[in-house]
Amino acid sequence: MNVLVVEDDKELAAILQRGLQEQLYAVELAHDGESGRHLALTGDYDLILLDLMLPILDGIAICSQIRSQGLQTPVIMLTARDSVDDRVLGLDSGADDYLVKPFAVSELFARIRSLMRRIASRTTETLSVGELTLDPSTDYIVRDGRESSLTAREFALMQFFMEHPNKVLSRTLILEKVWDANYEGLSNVVDVYVKTLRQKLESDGEDRVIKTVRGRGYLLVG
Repeated sequence: MNVLVVEDDKELAAILQRGLQEQLYAVELAHDGESGRHLALTGDYDLILLDLMLPILDGIAICSQIRSQGLQTPVIMLTARDSVDDRVLGLDSGADDYLVKPFAVSELFARIRSLMRRIASRTTETLSVGELTLDPSTDYIVRDGRESSLTAREFALMQFFMEHPNKVLSRTLILEKVWDANYEGLSNVVDVYVKTLRQKLESDGEDRVIKTVRGRGYLLVG
């Protein structure tokens, strides 16, 4: 697996590089935002570890720009800023996960394994529910002919909804199936991702297809 590490703390970057290489990952380093953005867009990576606070261009800007250009490589954002607003901002920019410094390298590896398992378990068949079509060959969700690209985590969440249409899915169940039973990140991460999916599915003012069932969870209308 090829990993891009964008981290301006060279000591931490070296620690991550050694740890990842011990797990037999190929690692490339960038120490500023502009170099990181360039490598992300021109290289072939299976995962990007992206610091939030970077010189020249910060992690939020990098993530937003690569997503806007259609790059859906999984991104785990690393940062010392641990407020809920900061974490939501990172996820809203297109990150698949968010890890607060200082962290144990073993925790990072656990997050990587969890994210890679979700990607490996994704469907290979096109799913259709009502107006929606989920195409694994392109990472697109299509609604009435309009395509929207999805990140790895958004795809996993949409797949779970489309495999269980017209059923109320609790936040706990979604977290267990789409993230991990032992996930200890942002408590409202499901709500954050449902919000981003709604923004993509309703960008032209369409009716809501992922409905909130108060006190119970979410339901995809088929």
